[in-house]
Amino acid sequence: MIRLISESFASRGLMILFSLIIVFHLLVLVQVIPFQMVWGGRLKSVSEMYTFETVSIALNLLMLAVVSVRSGVMSLAVNPRVIQFLLWAMAALFMLNTVGNVFSVNETEKLIFTPITLILSIFCIRLALVAKQK
Repeated sequence: MIRLISESFASRGLMILFSLIIVFHLLVLVQVIPFQMVWGGRLKSVSEMYTFETVSIALNLLMLAVVSVRSGVMSLAVNPRVIQFLLWAMAALFMLNTVGNVFSVNETEKLIFTPITLILSIFCIRLALVAKQK
């Protein structure tokens, strides 16, 4: 079933979604979007939000870089097996995040981000299925 999704579709989809997620987290960081809407509604202070959002942005930039290397958009001398391992780790992370979103106390987070993290996981699995050769 997952192999029905083309590698280029999964790559482009991941790069677009990661870019949009980074913009979203930047908007949370500058408090355009209320921080109560993220992290399962469990953040208790602005300083806690700064820490979590900074880590989130950094991780999403790293994941965007992994997908960019995998798709050939960014050229780095990285062993394809390392990229493949990172894609599997990302898929697992997004599956766990999907479960976490299902149990979010914020209904908006539950309805919007549950399907997004599920899609991210599926796309990561698609790219991880075959290591791209150097």
